[in-house]
Amino acid sequence: MREELQGGLHYVRNHGSLVALIVLAAATTFLGFAVLTFLPVFAQRVFRGGAGTYSRLMAFSGTGSIAGALVVAWLGKFKRMGVTALTMQAIYGLLILAFSMSHTIWLSEVLLLFTGASLMMVFSTVTSLVQLIAPNEIRGRVMSIYMVAFRGGMPLGSLAGGYFATIIGAPKVIGIHGSLLFLVALYFLLVRSHGIRESG
Repeated sequence: MREELQGGLHYVRNHGSLVALIVLAAATTFLGFAVLTFLPVFAQRVFRGGAGTYSRLMAFSGTGSIAGALVVAWLGKFKRMGVTALTMQAIYGLLILAFSMSHTIWLSEVLLLFTGASLMMVFSTVTSLVQLIAPNEIRGRVMSIYMVAFRGGMPLGSLAGGYFATIIGAPKVIGIHGSLLFLVALYFLLVRSHGIRESG
């Protein structure tokens, strides 16, 4: 098992597009999931609501996620999937940046609807690209590495975000996360794609 894991790591290391996709997934979960973690804070302190307000915010985010998944399923395998994933991540970063600055409940609900859709489209597209790039005989090991990065970013991002939220406040943390996500997407889109733009 150890040799198989090492083989998977070696394969990923030697394929820049896979490394870039795994880094992209880790960055998205590390920076992008904090907005969901902090929704109770926004519901109570920004919108002066309670459990009902939080439920509404979560409902809009969840509805957007379902819509995004349905769109990706409807499209199937399409050309320029890498560019699509990066574009949706850039949009997602801008959306959560806008959410961090919003003090109007209906606008925030609309923003969460689109953040849910864009986030699901990013994850669905990136996961599909990793599976398409990895050959059959090593795909399971590559996906294991991908999932470690994908899942690992969530708790680490929430932990870091929670710490900094006690210093500068949740809205500013979310705004910074959104800005960083946007910059990461721009880097891969405009500076150096590491093969992501050409994927799909």
